[in-house]
Amino acid sequence: MHKLFTLILLVLIGGQNVYAQGRSIKAQTKEIETQMLKVAKYQLTNPTHHRSQNRDFLNGWVPASFYIGVMAAYEVTHDDFYFSSASKWAESNKYAMGPRLRHADDHACGSVYLSLHPSSKNDKRLKAIRDVYDQLIASPEPGRADWWWCDALFMSPPTLAQLGTVTGNKKYHKYLHQMYWDTAEHLFDKDEALFYRDQRYFYRRSLNGKKVFWSRGNGWVIAGLPRIIDNLPEKDKQRESYIELFKTLAASLRELQGADGFWRSSLLDPDEYPNPESSGSGFITYALTWGVNQGYLEKDKYEEAVLNAWSALNGAVHKDGKIGWVQDIGMDPRNVSFNDTHAYGAGAFLLAGSEILKFIENGE
Repeated sequence: MHKLFTLILLVLIGGQNVYAQGRSIKAQTKEIETQMLKVAKYQLTNPTHHRSQNRDFLNGWVPASFYIGVMAAYEVTHDDFYFSSASKWAESNKYAMGPRLRHADDHACGSVYLSLHPSSKNDKRLKAIRDVYDQLIASPEPGRADWWWCDALFMSPPTLAQLGTVTGNKKYHKYLHQMYWDTAEHLFDKDEALFYRDQRYFYRRSLNGKKVFWSRGNGWVIAGLPRIIDNLPEKDKQRESYIELFKTLAASLRELQGADGFWRSSLLDPDEYPNPESSGSGFITYALTWGVNQGYLEKDKYEEAVLNAWSALNGAVHKDGKIGWVQDIGMDPRNVSFNDTHAYGAGAFLLAGSEILKFIENGE
């Protein structure tokens, strides 16, 4: 029996084995789509925002990271529920960016607006995004100054990459490269091939004396790379550099996966916080699966990691669709429980599911 199909038999949905020998690819994908929809509907019914319920944050990074997953789910399933949900959110924001010009967290919503754009071709909806980046390009700071924490590499660079694709203006990709590689040079540890959350962690150590690398922080970085690479033309001279960074980071993360399929909050010291953590794991699962689907990662090396991770993520989903084991908003490894959840955890699950669907269909 083909190795992929053998592994698919082991994948769990909601903690139960739903794959039996002889089940069609169509039946398997239906189970995954059902689970994704359940997670999305729970999150929409039970929204979680930034600690501040101020109107300014309703288009901030927390809901934006969820709707990035919603749009990924739409693109693979073509279910209008996802498109309608993202559209309503964008309309409620009046397609506005966050209030802080230079803060990457306030740029993430632009990625959702740009994903919606091809269906409307309403350039007025892009005005706020262009205005933000045009101001930044006119008054640039080093990447390590504006994007000083690794989470920023998920929040702003993909939006810039998409804006360059949608407008056809090369200045946005040029600015992206300038900012990204300055940040990466600052935060990337070449010995461990992982990203520090920010410079405060260069010399910090865990309780067991290990370097501190946060799983969600590295999840943010590796999940941002597919959305950058997909929006760079083949002839862009920097495109291969992003692919090489992706492959390097993927190899490091693959080695740090737990036996149960999860990545722990502290990547090099899983014993410090031994509970599973599903948001970092979700973003990593998405990225690794995308890498296999695109042919950047060898299927024989990564398919078991990918399917074990997807099984683990499904085990984190409560019966009502809430995804648990999601570490709260923070900046470093912390403890987490099965009841902890947040919007970005659901977004990560939808991103992962969107690529798992492609993975299974490609394996037919």
